[in-house]
Amino acid sequence: MPRPPHLTLPDLSGRRALVTGGSDGIGLGIARRLAAAGAEVVLPVRSSAKGAAAVDRIRREHPAARVSLRDLDLASLGSVAALGRRLGDEGLPIHLLVNNAGVMTPPERQTTHDGFELQLGTNHLAHVALVAHLLPLLTAGRARVVSQLSVAARSGEVHWADVNWESSYDGRRAYSQSKIAFGLFALELERRSSAGGWGITSTLSHPGVAPTSLLTARPEIGRDRDTPQIALIRRLSRAGILVGTVDSAPLPALLAATSPQAVGGRLYGPAGPGHLGGGPAEHALFRPLRDPAEAERVWRVSEELAGVSFAGVAAV
Repeated sequence: MPRPPHLTLPDLSGRRALVTGGSDGIGLGIARRLAAAGAEVVLPVRSSAKGAAAVDRIRREHPAARVSLRDLDLASLGSVAALGRRLGDEGLPIHLLVNNAGVMTPPERQTTHDGFELQLGTNHLAHVALVAHLLPLLTAGRARVVSQLSVAARSGEVHWADVNWESSYDGRRAYSQSKIAFGLFALELERRSSAGGWGITSTLSHPGVAPTSLLTARPEIGRDRDTPQIALIRRLSRAGILVGTVDSAPLPALLAATSPQAVGGRLYGPAGPGHLGGGPAEHALFRPLRDPAEAERVWRVSEELAGVSFAGVAAV
């Protein structure tokens, strides 16, 4: 059995971290490690019961942990705006934002409360809106913003002719699109922050492949049973072959969020074959993420669709 990968986090005392999708899976793994390193961790969640269970687990493991819940439904831009207002009223700088939450391949096309294809709206547009609404707090905290992608972003494109997949829904291609668009947004965020003196560092990560909840039964998106792929991934993970584990999958995002060596505009993922498993490391941007003009287009269209604007950001 290969030695499990490890990552030592710096002392995060005095830092405030926000992790989406932190009530289970990879997000919970990220939240647990940040809390253990001393960060105050805020978990915006849709399910209060799952959120409470996550908080209880973190506090059992780390009794001195500072962790709290906020309400957030990423399928609703109104909910995203409400979270932004609440955190703005609290007035505390945010030092780490890990945009981790996502949904994957609903069997049938579904839409958000605002009418967007579910994966585009949840994985991409909601997080664009979240960054926009939190921008004053992120600039105040000179924040590290981590955008969690997927190996699905290695191929595909933004389906500009029909970004909402209204004509011919393909769940896998729509998922790839959502992650490619999100990665391009993250790269443009880094470029604009650097050019405008916003003080934000935007990094990208992906977890490789691991036996997490993305491919399990998810009744809320119309999947009433585990996918065939998850059984194989579990077997390979237990055997230490090719793919990662529930403990290794959070590590690239943690490296991107906390390492002094992590650089804005770079992608961090597993270092093993195919970047599917293993310890965290920097690797080359996926090919669909390499066109700056495409990143600028994604930024502009995403502002329009999400109903937000980054204009007039003051340098810190």
